[in-house]
Amino acid sequence: MDITIDEDIKAQTFIHIVSCSSGRTSVPPAESLVIGYYQNACPDAEAIISRTVNQWFTKDMSLAPAILRLHFHDCSVRGCDASILLNRTRGEMQAPKSKTLRGFDVINDVKANLEKACPKTVSCADILTAAARDATLRLGGPFWEVPMGRKDGTVSIAKETDVVPMGHESVTQLIQFCQARGLNIVDLVVLSGAHTIGRSTCASLQFRLYNFSGTGKPDPSIDWKYLNYLRRKCVYESEYVELDATTPTIFDSVFYTNLQQNKGLLSTDQLLYSDERTQPLVSTLASQPYIFTAQFAVSMVNLGNVQVLTGKYEGEIREHCNLRNPYKHVAAVHNP
Repeated sequence: MDITIDEDIKAQTFIHIVSCSSGRTSVPPAESLVIGYYQNACPDAEAIISRTVNQWFTKDMSLAPAILRLHFHDCSVRGCDASILLNRTRGEMQAPKSKTLRGFDVINDVKANLEKACPKTVSCADILTAAARDATLRLGGPFWEVPMGRKDGTVSIAKETDVVPMGHESVTQLIQFCQARGLNIVDLVVLSGAHTIGRSTCASLQFRLYNFSGTGKPDPSIDWKYLNYLRRKCVYESEYVELDATTPTIFDSVFYTNLQQNKGLLSTDQLLYSDERTQPLVSTLASQPYIFTAQFAVSMVNLGNVQVLTGKYEGEIREHCNLRNPYKHVAAVHNP
């Protein structure tokens, strides 16, 4: 089918794709989330969020891509409900796939500042979603208005993080992951472009460097010069390596050019250029950077809309992002 990337993109470019979903069934209708949601109840909410996260980024710029990753992990499990922030025994935060996540203190600090200004008003889920936007902007990416009105979830289960992609999946598995969340192939390829910044542990690369698919040999799709670099860089599994081999500190579309040169760090990234369903998108985003910038904003809004809690009897507004509100604990005693 033919779809446009976005009506506002200057070129009105059409990309031929097979959508992984006939619709965005998990994305709420427009009225469920609202731009300016806190305009009356907490008019300075977004200013407080932006000011606080930028103070943290000034001290440690690596926290910006960390916040983007934290937001993605949160929305991947139970939707964007801040369940990743709950510090509970056998919760998402304690899962093996979450051990390298960072940025929790940033969100907690934002929440503390908002509680001083507007007690019990702004959800942690909205804070994390807006912080991901501000992180993108700080890294040189686009600005977009964040629709708000999410509630915070009260359930967090470590086992449920098994669904989060970790760089070993096939394109089909990634498409199915998207489909379950109401996202399509455009969202998949564009959101993968967040790897234009940030780092990965060398532990996640070992199978590509030395024993791809049990062959005892490296992944043949890796550029040989890049392979040699990665082997030198990843002497220890605990080391980190930049996700973008060319411009790791700049938010740009060079990530897609790297894929064309077989310099994708993660297997899931490189496969986007070898699969016929996603290759045309990679080529277009590599050759027309402004499309990536514009569509990244659109796809981030789509991600932030995944399975949100907005109903009167759904979720809560947590007073502390790491803890459920006290009355929920009481309810759990009477309703196990």
